[in-house]
Amino acid sequence: MDLGLADAATVVVGGSRGMGLAAARCLADEGARVAVVGRSRDALDAAVADLTDRGSPDAVGLAADIADARQVDEAFADLGRRWGGELNVLVNTVGPGAAGTFDDLTDEQWRQAVEDGVLGMVRCVRTALPLLRKAQWARIVNFSAHSTQRQSVMLPAYTAAKSMLMSVSKNLSLLLAKDEILVNVVSPGSIASESLVGWAKSVGVDGGDPYALMDAIAKHFGHPAHMPRAGLPEEIGPVVAFLASRRNSYMTGANINVDGGSDFT
Repeated sequence: MDLGLADAATVVVGGSRGMGLAAARCLADEGARVAVVGRSRDALDAAVADLTDRGSPDAVGLAADIADARQVDEAFADLGRRWGGELNVLVNTVGPGAAGTFDDLTDEQWRQAVEDGVLGMVRCVRTALPLLRKAQWARIVNFSAHSTQRQSVMLPAYTAAKSMLMSVSKNLSLLLAKDEILVNVVSPGSIASESLVGWAKSVGVDGGDPYALMDAIAKHFGHPAHMPRAGLPEEIGPVVAFLASRRNSYMTGANINVDGGSDFT
């Protein structure tokens, strides 16, 4: 299926690793110009090399801490100069947050969860909107989490922040409908991301085995799924690519679960 992404100007915030990189790769495979935003120059350079090898024309890595509005402004200004002042796609994937029960979390951890899970996305959308509005067509895809639908006592701050992100995204879909800019949310389930695999190793589990990883998640977080294994980052990318594409011409304000059926358990 041709998604209509050839030569589209796309940005993936948090696109240098994990699910963000998986999404960036799918966009590159479709022939899109892909910019990835992150803090680590080494990770950005590796991602750009990978995306270039996949055929993305003019792939670029933008070093920015999205907690700093000035750095966000500078990154998107740079991109506007490179790509002629228009942007078709913005994907926001950042926001790990702290784990811990309600009793354990400090005020600072709550504030950080909102910073990581919501405000970074808000800054990026706010800064990118003039570029998105200039384009002939535009899409925004934000990452939430399945824990907003199936609570875990270990993730209250993270889940609250992701619920806030979903609310902001829904509001954006209403605001931008008149501009025909589509705004949707992807809610990954238990995905074998770098952070989750690292956590598994810390509790003595082989995080590289998606079946063992799911067993550990069910034991520690109470997040089983109908599927007997954790998902893989590359299983998120195609969903993001469709939502970000011209093929998606009428879906907006939606939340798409990619979670192995866990919200029904």
